[in-house]
Amino acid sequence: MDPVTLTTERLLLRTVDARDTDTVYAAAQDPDIQRWTTIPSPYLREHAVSFVEHAVPEGWVNASLFTFGVFLRSGALTGMLGITMRSLGTAEIGFWTAREHRRQGYTTEATRVAARWAFTALAVDRLEWRAEVGNTASRAVAESTGFTVEGTLRSALHNNGTLRDCWVGSLLPSDLSLPSTYPYLPSPH
Repeated sequence: MDPVTLTTERLLLRTVDARDTDTVYAAAQDPDIQRWTTIPSPYLREHAVSFVEHAVPEGWVNASLFTFGVFLRSGALTGMLGITMRSLGTAEIGFWTAREHRRQGYTTEATRVAARWAFTALAVDRLEWRAEVGNTASRAVAESTGFTVEGTLRSALHNNGTLRDCWVGSLLPSDLSLPSTYPYLPSPH
């Protein structure tokens, strides 16, 4: 699949490339990003080079991982967002926000537009979010986007050589007033 660019009133979501290497590298030096995400730690410049020159394009080519840099209209990188295809109709979203752009709603805005794109362009019927238990910032983004937190999965997240518990949530097309690919019959409880 060819990369796409998504826009909101304040943001531009596009693939990152060689021109973004230094910006991605600098943002990923944040200890919170290294602590709460699965990027390498320590994060070396060669990791950023490999990410922007190989990992991002390959994900789009084989339609397995759709990675976006989240930029202000001025060109400043506010964070990264990725949608990973997990199984037929199911994808997982992940994101991080650069320290200086936190608590401004950018990641929620980006997550919302990326979710709409996944539901309409990728035929996704369930978008999952996972975060290590304790990552309250990620949970706040998920909940403000409309995800339903479904529970805690024990030993379900691999991070820096350890298995950790994680929260899991889902967003369905109907949560954004969009149609599903297949009819959904919720449990009567």
